[in-house]
Amino acid sequence: HRSELYEDAPSACWPIVYSPDYNITFMGLEKLHPFDAGKWGKVINFLKEEKLIADDLIVQAREATDEDLLVVHTRRYLNKLKWSFVVATITEIPPVAFLPNFVVQRKVLKPLRTQTGGTIMAGKLAVDRGWAINVGGGFHHCSSDKGGGFCAYADITLAIKFLFERVQGVSKATIIDLDAHQGNGHERDFMDDHRVYIMDVYNRYIYPGDGFAKRAIKRKVELEWGTEDTEYLQKVHTHVEGALNEVKPDVIVYNAGTDILDGDPLGGLAISPQGIVKRDEVVFKAARNRRIPILMVTSGGYQKRTARIIADSILNLHSLGLIDKELAISGAGNPKVEQMIRDSAKDLTDLSLQ
Repeated sequence: HRSELYEDAPSACWPIVYSPDYNITFMGLEKLHPFDAGKWGKVINFLKEEKLIADDLIVQAREATDEDLLVVHTRRYLNKLKWSFVVATITEIPPVAFLPNFVVQRKVLKPLRTQTGGTIMAGKLAVDRGWAINVGGGFHHCSSDKGGGFCAYADITLAIKFLFERVQGVSKATIIDLDAHQGNGHERDFMDDHRVYIMDVYNRYIYPGDGFAKRAIKRKVELEWGTEDTEYLQKVHTHVEGALNEVKPDVIVYNAGTDILDGDPLGGLAISPQGIVKRDEVVFKAARNRRIPILMVTSGGYQKRTARIIADSILNLHSLGLIDKELAISGAGNPKVEQMIRDSAKDLTDLSLQ
């Protein structure tokens, strides 16, 4: 099928994908979950305050349709989401079980489908422009026929399958999953798919502890309770370099969960805000140095201060020139643009010689 998610985004936009529909709000029920259900909008507000972006300069996410979702999901699974109690179990918000399903569809599943559409759109943007960030997404516990851990749609699997099926020259992908939890959803989906290399760094003692899914991880880094910055960053650096030296993919999907933050009730690790900013920098530098397009999704992160840290990280990537609006595309090895860069560099050299 032709998907609207793959229509070209305006070239004036940053490859940053978001929609106000990402945010989950209904009758205060979202407060029963440790999730900050408005975190995505807060990230965008911080970036606007810092004048990095404006509403008309970001790519508006569109909701993934059933047809889009069926690229990965079984019809049986999508039908199960028509039962409120199933959605209550997946999102871990028990009272959702007692709401009529049309309310659940509109208030819970539509935001998650829109974030999923955002991840698929960001996949194409990353390949077109060298990088992209979906301010939401990263539902790494969901696989083709099973949701869980707040993840109702397998957006990472979908983004990669869309690229494999619809974009020429994309036949290998690497997932770098740095959320505090094991990414068992995409692991189950790509269990026997040699085109996908999975690196996963997580707290070994927490949810989901999916032993079967672990067999799909090519580079597994299991962390102890309370791991701190120094050890963490050293491991991330070593293994990101190792993973990308082992296989050079056509695209990297970076699951940048912030639930590694010290004090996160679910992550059990002790990384500082500065440590998170540095971690993202390490991953983007590795991608940029090798000219590999990178798609970042924000995934887990359950504290009120999380949104500020994600925004700070994006601002840091920008200040280091690891993400940029104009020549973002150069990272993808686009020959037209590389010629442009060489020309402008030459002009600058000529100027300085005069």
